Formats: sequence, structure tokens, C-alpha cells
Amino acid sequence: MAASRPTPREVAGYLASIGRFVRNREVREATDRSVLAELTADPAPRLGLPPGLELEWLGTAGYRLTYEGQTLYLDPYLSRLPLGDVIRRRRVVVEPGLYARLLDPHAGNVVGVIAGHTHFDHAVDIPAIAARYDAPAFGSRSLVQLMRIHGEEARATEVELKKPYELGPFTVTFFPSVHSKLILGLAVPSDGELTCDHLDGLTSSAYRCGDVYGIRIEVAGFTIYHQGSANLIDDEVPAGGVDLFLAGVAGRGFTRDYWARILRRLQPRVVVASHYDDFFRPVDGEQGLSLNVHLAAVPEEIERVSTDFDVVALAPMEPVRG
Repeated sequence: MAASRPTPREVAGYLASIGRFVRNREVREATDRSVLAELTADPAPRLGLPPGLELEWLGTAGYRLTYEGQTLYLDPYLSRLPLGDVIRRRRVVVEPGLYARLLDPHAGNVVGVIAGHTHFDHAVDIPAIAARYDAPAFGSRSLVQLMRIHGEEARATEVELKKPYELGPFTVTFFPSVHSKLILGLAVPSDGELTCDHLDGLTSSAYRCGDVYGIRIEVAGFTIYHQGSANLIDDEVPAGGVDLFLAGVAGRGFTRDYWARILRRLQPRVVVASHYDDFFRPVDGEQGLSLNVHLAAVPEEIERVSTDFDVVALAPMEPVRG
């Protein structure tokens, strides 16, 4: 079951946490950066990728997986929206020049583009990337609608839960999940279905969440689980060990006992922290941190569940090869 509604005491705790961050922001971010340097140091031997597999973090919850020239994209978000555009509700515009510079050198043959959900920081670039590489896109009904208004509906597949999809060398399975309730543990921002029906209406808030998935990928005898938002439906998380857990960490504080619940189901060998970066900054610029993300606490939080799980982070746009 998903976590129940937060108690008044928990809501007060969320507010107090934000207050502590505001008062100590400079020190907190310095500590986070120090721990981040440790987490990103020489990740290849810790990840233990099989020969031929390449993993690249694209920032936020985005990843590129390439095996022997065949590529799968997960939640790629490159056309970063400036915060001012979000506040002013300006139409979202993608930047195709970024794809030529950041994706083309490693893209190979793209066998799929996947959306874990359709918030703007997960789905903005998917129609253009699918079209650029003549690739299919997989996700929710909301993703199909997004592809439709871009004139790319023929490339879109609304997935069936727990059905394995064979995409080149990758076997991809979608499991039902839920999004973190980032509004003080009470509500999901931009919840519901994406219903916008014309490009001019595609502001950041029009990118409604849609259905949310945890995504299991199997390739070359290696298993990866991708969770773009830190919430879960306990009984729907596939039980048993995975090699890598690509874990969005930004909203974990709003989900009761998040690490204990999901780690005991997944039993990952390595947790790869992501979605801790400031996604209003250019992906190829200086990296910032999300508001009150408290990245430095992640290894300690996981260790309290078990010391069996290694914790790693990746530098953005720097491929790691097996």
C-alpha cells in the first residue's frame, strides 16, 4: 500500500525542515557538495556494469543506457526550463541543438524512449527525441496525448502493466507506482492526466503527472530498476535483488519510511542517487542542487536500513562503461 496521509505533526516537520534549510543554506549546500564529490568518485568499479553496457546520467531522472550500439532513453530532460518561464507560465520550447551536441555522439540506434511519468522535467524532450532518432516512445495515456499534439502519436505506445517489452537487447517492464507528494506531503504537484490539446498550451503546468511507473530493465544478465519519484506502492515493487536502483531522491522526505520500504523489496546491490540537481539550470552548465534536497544525508539514511547497499552518484553527461 502507498503511504497514508501525513499527520499534522509530519506536516509541521516538513515546514521546519524547510526553515532549517533556509537558515543554513550555505552550509547545507557545501556539505551536500562535499558528499557528492565522494559519491561520484570513480563509479565504474562500484557499478559493476557488464562488458558492452554504458550508463550515462542526463541530469534529473534522465538516463541513457547503451548496449552494443543499441540505446534506451529514460526520462530524458535536456531542454531545461528557466524558473522564470515556469513562474510566468510561458510555453515550453525544446532546444534541438542540445540533442546534436549532447546525444548524437552516443545515441547509436535508439530502440526506445521511456517516460516514468509526464511532468515537464521528465517528458518535455521525449517527442522530439523519438522523432529525431525514429524511435518508439513508451509510457502512459498522458504520454500518448503529449506525442499526439506534437504530431508523433504513431510512435507512442500506452504500456500495459507488468508486460515485458523487448526493445533491442533490453527487456523493459512497467510497474504501477505513485509520485511523491511534494506539497507538504499532502498533494502531488500538477496531478492528473495531461489533457492539453495544442502546442501553444504546453506550459510547464500543462505537463500533468499522468500514471507513474517504476521501470525494470534487464540487459546482458544485468537488472536495473528506475524510480523517477520517491514514492511507491509497496506490493507492486518487484521483490528480489536488482543490480542497480536508479533512485530519484528529491521527494523522499515526503514519503513515510521510503528507504526501508523500497530497499527491502528491491534488495539492490547499488543505489544510484539522482533527481537531486537544480533542473532549472542548463544540463551542460554548472550543476546546482534542488531546494532542501539534503543529499549528504542519503548514504546515512540508507545505511540505517542496511549496510549491504552501496550508494553512488554519477557526474552528468559523463558515460560510465562496463
